[in-house]
Amino acid sequence: MQRPPPEEFVLKETNPHLGGGKITGDKLTSTYDLVEQMQYLYVRVVKARDLPAKDVTGSCDPYVEVKLGNYRGTTRHFEKKTNPEWNQVFAFSKERIQSSVLEVTVKDKDVVKDDFIGRVWFDLNEIPKRVPPDSPLAPQWYRLEDKKGDKIKGELMLAVWMGTQADEAFPEAWHSDAAAVSGIDSLANIRSKVYLSPKLWYLRVNVIEAQDLQPTDKGRYPEVFVKVILGNQALRTRISPGRSINPMWNEDLMFVAAEPFEEPLILSVEDRVAPNKDEVLGRCAIPLQFVDRRLDHRPVNTRWFNLEKHVVIEGEKKKEVKFASRIHMRICLEGGYHVLDESTHYSSDLRPTAKQLWKQSIGVLELGILNAQGLMPMKPKDSRGTTDAYCVAKYGQKWVRTRTIIDSFMPKWNEQYTWEVFDPCTVITIGVFDNGHLPGGDKSGTAKDSRIGKVRIRLSTLETDRVYTHSYPLLVLHPNGLKKMGEIHLAVRFTCSSLLNMMHMYSQPLLPKMHYLHPLTVSQLDSLRHQATQIVSMRLSRAEPPLRKEVVEYMLDVGSHMWSMRRSKANFFRIMGVFSGIIAVGKWFDQICNWRNPITTVLIHILFIILVLYPELILPTIFLYLFLIGVWYYRWRPRQPPHMDTRLSHAESAHPDELDEEFDTFPTSRPSDIVRMRYDRLRSIAGRIQTVVGDLATQGERLQSLLSWRDPRATALFVIFCLVAAIVLYVTPFQVVALLTGFYVLRHPRFRHKLPSVPLNFFRRLPARTDCML
Repeated sequence: MQRPPPEEFVLKETNPHLGGGKITGDKLTSTYDLVEQMQYLYVRVVKARDLPAKDVTGSCDPYVEVKLGNYRGTTRHFEKKTNPEWNQVFAFSKERIQSSVLEVTVKDKDVVKDDFIGRVWFDLNEIPKRVPPDSPLAPQWYRLEDKKGDKIKGELMLAVWMGTQADEAFPEAWHSDAAAVSGIDSLANIRSKVYLSPKLWYLRVNVIEAQDLQPTDKGRYPEVFVKVILGNQALRTRISPGRSINPMWNEDLMFVAAEPFEEPLILSVEDRVAPNKDEVLGRCAIPLQFVDRRLDHRPVNTRWFNLEKHVVIEGEKKKEVKFASRIHMRICLEGGYHVLDESTHYSSDLRPTAKQLWKQSIGVLELGILNAQGLMPMKPKDSRGTTDAYCVAKYGQKWVRTRTIIDSFMPKWNEQYTWEVFDPCTVITIGVFDNGHLPGGDKSGTAKDSRIGKVRIRLSTLETDRVYTHSYPLLVLHPNGLKKMGEIHLAVRFTCSSLLNMMHMYSQPLLPKMHYLHPLTVSQLDSLRHQATQIVSMRLSRAEPPLRKEVVEYMLDVGSHMWSMRRSKANFFRIMGVFSGIIAVGKWFDQICNWRNPITTVLIHILFIILVLYPELILPTIFLYLFLIGVWYYRWRPRQPPHMDTRLSHAESAHPDELDEEFDTFPTSRPSDIVRMRYDRLRSIAGRIQTVVGDLATQGERLQSLLSWRDPRATALFVIFCLVAAIVLYVTPFQVVALLTGFYVLRHPRFRHKLPSVPLNFFRRLPARTDCML
C-alpha cells in the first residue's frame, strides 16, 4: 500500500516566471503576481461619424474590420446608419503577431460584396504601453483614408495600446486566439466569467394540526395527511393517528429554498379514501417573502392558514370560495444552518446562511491558473482531434470560469482570482473542461462539456504567505480504466490576516451551532444536499454564459454517495491503514513479551518499574513522547499540497467490471445476467460483513453473560472471583499489584505455555445468544 505512485501520476514542482519577474522584497509588485504576464495589443473601436454613403439609397450599413497579419476581427454591422457606435474591444496576442502594421478598415455590408469605405493605419512600434492602475487610454478621432492614402470624408474613434491580461478590457475583448469563433452568443460562451451561487436557506415547515375539515364521505373516519410542495421538492406527513376532522401531526418537514424566492410554498390537506386514491380537502399557497427568518433556536410564532376549496353549489351556476377549514403551522427560514451543497469532507464554505452570523474573514486565497499541458483530444477534428479547454474554480459561493482557449492541447490562461477565507479547514476545487458548445460542434442540441480532470487543495495543508507552483495531473476514471488527461499548472497562495484568529478557528465547531442544537438526521442531510445541488446547477445554468449542469455536478461531486466496489475497497484499506499503527504497537509489545531483544525488554522493565513507583510521571511521559515524535517528524513534513492519489483510490487496480458497475445508471440499465452476477457478488461480500458483525455481537454478549446467570456455574465462579479480588486488592498496595501483573505479562518465554490462558479459556466458554438465532 505504501509504494509510490507511477511517475506520470505524481505532483511536480515548477518554477514559472510569475508577474513578469518584478520583485520588490518578498512581494511581487504586479496585481497579477501569481501568473505569467501575457502581452496583448488592444484595439477599442468606439464609434464613427460622417461616413460617406455607398448605397443607391444614400446610406450605408457600416462595420469595422480590425486586421493584424493573418488575424482579423469584425464588429457587428448597423443598418442604414452613418454615425454608428460599436464600443467593441479586440485583443491580439503579442506572441502570435506576424505583422508590423495594424489596419482598421470601415466597410459597408452588402449582399454580394462588402464595399470599402475607408481605413486607418498604425505602426506597431509607435503604439503606447499601458499597465493598470494607469487610467484607461482616451480614444481619439482618426480621419479615414482611401486605398491610395488620401484623406476622405468620415472619422473613426479608436484607442490602441499595448497591455497585459490585467487590463480591464481583457475579459470582454474579442481574442485573436479565438478567431474561429464569431457572433455575440458564441463569443459570450468562451469569455471568462465570475458566478455567485444563489443564497440557499433551509425552510422548516412544522405542521401542527388542522380544524374543521370537510371530507366528502361524512360516514367514515378520514385518513388525513398533509402534502407540501416547493418547486421540484415534495414531502408529506404521516397519516394523522387521530382519525377525525380535527387531525394532529406536529411533524417537521425540511426544504431548500433559494433567493430570490420565485415559487410559493403549496400545501394540500388530503384524505386517503382508497389505497391509490387521495381526495384534496383544501389547499393554500404561502409566498416565502413573508415567512419569518430565524437565526437561532428560539421558536417563531405559529399561524393559522385558511384552506381554500372550490365547491360547485347545486342550483347556482357560479363558484364560490369557502374558507371553512384551516391549518395550524409554524413556518420559518432557518438562517442559523449552513446549507450543504458539497460533501462535508471537502466543503469550501461552512458559514451559516444569515450574514449577521458570519465571523470576520481570516485571510485571502489567491489562485493563478497558468496553463495546461499534454491535454488529450476531446472532440474529433481532422485526423488528430481537438480540445477547447477552460477551467472552473469553486470556493465558497464564488465560482470562476476562465476563457476558452480554442483548439489547443497546451492552453495558456494566466488568469488570477481571489477569495476571502473564513475557515482554514476548507477545500478549493479546480476543474478543467472541454467546451462542447462552439460553432461547428454537435448540432443535435445534446452536446455536453466533457470533463478533463479535477484538483482539490485543502487550505489547512498550505503554509501561509508561501506561493505554491505545481503541475497537477488531471486524472479521470473511465469505464475502461484510469486515464491521465494532461496536467494543469497552478500557483496558489494563502495569506493570513490574523494568525490569532486562525488559531482560534481550530477550537470552534466545524458547522454553525444550529447543526448541534437542533441536528438534522443523516437521511435529511442527504436529501437536502441533493436538492441544494439541483437548485445550484439549475440557477447557474440559467446565467449568461451558462455554467452547465454537468460542470456544476462534477465540481460538487454529486454521485459520490453511490455504491462502488472500488471505493469500498479503498475505504477498507484506509481503515486498515488507520489501525496499522495499533497493530504495529501490538506486534512490538509481543516481541517485548517474548524477549526477542533482551536489552529492549530489560529497558522496558526499568521504565515500567519507574512509572509504577512514580505514577504521577505517566501522563507527562506520554505527552513528552508525543511531543518528541511530532518534532522528529517535522523534518519530513509534506512540502507539497495534497493531490489525487491513485493508489489510495484503488483506481489503478480496479477490475473493468467493477468500473462498469460504478458508471452504471440508477436504476441499472445493464442486462439481467450481469445484474444477477453483481447481486451474487454483493451477497457474498455482505455475507462476510455479516459474519464479522455476528462475531463482534458474540463477544459483547459473552461480556454481558458474566453477571446475567445465563450460565449459573460460570457466573458463580466470576462472582466469587470478584469477591476474592476485592479483598486482595483492598489489603494489597496497588503498586505491588501493578508490579506483579506487569512482571507476569512480561515474563520470559521459558515460563510461558503455548496453550491459551485461564481467563481466555473461561471467557470463550461463556454463552452467547447465537444458539437462539433462527
